[in-house]
Amino acid sequence: MKKIECIVRPQKLEAIQTSIRRFGIRGITITNVLGCGLQKGRTEVYRGYTITNNFFLRTKIEIVVTDDLVNQIVEVISKESYTGEIGDGKVFISNVESTLRILSGDSGKYAI
Repeated sequence: MKKIECIVRPQKLEAIQTSIRRFGIRGITITNVLGCGLQKGRTEVYRGYTITNNFFLRTKIEIVVTDDLVNQIVEVISKESYTGEIGDGKVFISNVESTLRILSGDSGKYAI
């Protein structure tokens, strides 16, 4: 099993979520986050002080999937997130050793 974490523009969430569900993915965790990267921040003057804000609102999506779905899910996320501009996001993939569904006691792929 793999955990896919991606940081994307908030306005791309609905399209990504719709596309992911076509693969039978039921569990998904969404978090609003602030982040910085290559995208340049904004400089503002507030009460005579110059303030630079390098952080941008992004959405973090976390999904655990079986190994056979990883490439397809990553492809969908990449396609739906792409704008061709700096700030499109990142995808991280890591191994998941085991899972446990607390309610039923199911484990492994049956718990995702």
